[in-house]
Parts: sequence; C-alpha cells; structure tokens
Amino acid sequence: MSSRMTAREALAAVTADFDEHRPPERPAPADGPLAWSGYGQARARAAARTGEEESVVHGTGTVGGRPCALVSFEFGFLGGSLGQSTGDRLEAAYALALERRVPLVALVATGGSRMQEGMVALTQLQRVARASARLRAAGLPQIAVVRDPTTGGGWATVGAGADVVLALPGAQVGFAGSRVRPADADPYAYTAEGQLAAGQIDAVVAPGELAGTVARWLLALGPHDALPAAPVPRALAATGLPETGRDAVEQARAAGRPHAGAYLEDYFDHLLPLVGDRCGGTDAGLLCGFGLRADRPVAYVAQCGTPTRPAGYRTAARVIRLADRLGVPVLTLIDTPGAANDAEAERAGAGAAIADTFAAIAAARVPVTTLVIGEGGSGGALALAAPDNTHVTPDSYFSVIAPELAAAILKRPAAEAGATADQLRLRPQDLVELGIARSIVGTEETA
Repeated sequence: MSSRMTAREALAAVTADFDEHRPPERPAPADGPLAWSGYGQARARAAARTGEEESVVHGTGTVGGRPCALVSFEFGFLGGSLGQSTGDRLEAAYALALERRVPLVALVATGGSRMQEGMVALTQLQRVARASARLRAAGLPQIAVVRDPTTGGGWATVGAGADVVLALPGAQVGFAGSRVRPADADPYAYTAEGQLAAGQIDAVVAPGELAGTVARWLLALGPHDALPAAPVPRALAATGLPETGRDAVEQARAAGRPHAGAYLEDYFDHLLPLVGDRCGGTDAGLLCGFGLRADRPVAYVAQCGTPTRPAGYRTAARVIRLADRLGVPVLTLIDTPGAANDAEAERAGAGAAIADTFAAIAAARVPVTTLVIGEGGSGGALALAAPDNTHVTPDSYFSVIAPELAAAILKRPAAEAGATADQLRLRPQDLVELGIARSIVGTEETA
C-alpha cells in the first residue's frame, strides 16, 4: 500500500469499524457560490469516479481499541480540495470529537482550497482553525496522518495544526503545491522526509505500521484523568559518590557513562518521538516525545550531553506545554555542558528559547520529575529542571558555571580548576545538602 490512497483505503489502514456520519448538505447553486461555469459537472464527474459526495468523509471508530473521531480526505474528488461543504463536514467532525470527548484523527490528502468557490472556499480554513482551537481548549488531542499529497491550506490547518503529525513515506507535503512553487525549489523540501528533517513532522510511518503507531499515540495522549508524577529513573552506572569536585566533573564527563538514550530505553516500553520546533529547526542533542511505561504515558525531554541549541529548547517547550494541556506528567533528563553559545545560536534566539523553556516548566500544572544524569551546566541545564522535584545520579554534577570557566573569570591558573570545582559545591551530595536536589538515586528504581 502506497501513500497515494483513497479516503476509504486510508480509513481501513487504521480502523476496521468506521461508522460514517453524514451531515445535512446545505442547498447550493449547481455551479457553486461563484456560478463557476462547469463546476457542477466537475463535481458530478468526481462523485461518479470516486463514489464520494465530497472531498472528505468523517465519523467515529476505534484504533487499537481507543475510540476517536476520524476524518479522511479523498484526493480523487477535485484534488481533496476544501469548499464550503467540505468545511461543513470538517467542522462537524471536530464538533463530534468535542461532544464525545475523544481525540480527532485526520487522514489528510489535499491540494488546498477549491478555486471554483473562491474566497468562500478559503474562509473554510478559519472555520477549521476555530474548531481545532475548541478541541485544544477542551484538552482533546489531534493527530494528523499526512498522505500524498498534502499541500496548501489543508496542510496549514488540519495537517500542521495537529498536536502530532505523522506522514506516509514519500508523500508530497508542503504549503506550496507542485504547480505553484518556485521553479528552482529543492524538491526534497516538499517531501515527508524533508519535512521530518526540518522539524515540521514527527515521524514517517510505513502504511503497515500506521494502525499500531496511531493506537500507541492515542493511548499516550488520552484524554486522561489526573496522572501521578513520573517515577524517578534508576541510575544506570554503578558509580560511587565522588570525593572531590574535580572527581564529580570527571565522572560526569566520562566517555563510557550512560547517556539519555540508554536511560529512555531502560525506562520506557515504547517511545513515541516528537521532532522539531515547528520553526524549521531540530536539535539532535535533545530527545523529546511521549513514552509508555506499563501502558502509562509520560512525556520526556532528554538532553544527550551536547550544548542544547535554541531549536532544542523550543521543541522542549512545545512538548511540555502539550503534556500539560493533556494532563500527562513530564520527565526531564539533564545532561549538557550548557546552552549553545555560538553566533548561530545567538542569531536563532538562544535567550528567548531558554526563557520560554523556563516559562513552560514554571507554568506546568502536571507534575514534572527531573533527573540529572551527567553534566548540569548553568542555566542551559536549569531551564529543564523541576524546581521541587530534581534528583541526581552519583555520576552527575550541577553548577552555576563550568569550573574551568569559573577559574578563567576569576583569573586563576587552569591548574586551579579542580579547587574551584570544590568551591562551587557541585557534587551530588553537595546538591542534596544545599536543597537543590531531593535525592541521589541508586541503580534500583525509586518510587
């Protein structure tokens, strides 16, 4: 099965019990609101060819046993375009999700707004945006699966406006369709894979894996009642407590020390990554998403030992706010020498991105659990730390500044960096004594 599916094939790929809803059709002139000559005939041909009355079908069903509202686009019907009747159906689908308090899953394949209906068609995007906003305000998740092709206003609302955006391999995805983009445009930028690399979608999923992936996302996103805080992960290295500040820094910087990937693999049964800041940026040094632990969801943000870039902080803030809106607890793993401070990072808004991450943590109503698993470098690390629920591993440290930089600022010789580390009191046991950390975790799980 390819990414070019009919609406019904796309539905069959995720659910076996689709129950279609048919809203009342509003009376309309045969050639539409603009009296576009031949439009009525084009609609009739599209209906005969596809067996559909409009470019979307909607209803309810279950995916992996989880109830949801479903929308599927039929690209064969006038390019899956959005007209006034399409807007009626989309608004009805969002209203159905709101009424039944279930997630919305949209299977999108569209070329954008329907030209034969002019501005009447274009304003349907505002209806979709309002309906989507009502779902967000009600704490209900939205998942989009973008098929081939997904372009124009349909991508910019139903697709890119979802909480989680999945794509089928090789799908054409982008705001500009193939006939209107610049002649010299890089075609890769308009593919599912290119959009993944740019942080605009979260995963490319093979058709055969779609039902299972969507089912796990529905389990993770809820809606949920109040969930308890994420348990503190166990330490993965059997390392003793450091005697000196220098020892603490050396243990945290050791090449063989377990990093975020190992902690996430040990902690979760399934990982569901979220990729990118939705502004064209990604940070390979920050892993974000939702995980399932004994079928209980936890959102995670995990630094991987590298300087965290602005795109990483923006992605982290995005995930924390999504988890907060859906009532899912958050786990943050801290491991960074600090925020990236090169010229590119400054131009990309490092300060604003860090500030926004601080704000996302500060405003979170769901419980946030933090474990420092390596280096805790200054504000670039603190931005992800829970103010009242931070824990540390024996092979970690947390400091206002790296000891080498502190020595340089104090005009001390490089050889005095170790003594400076002692003065900074950055060891795990110092952090507990100072009240910065609640505990030093061992290799057994902490409740």
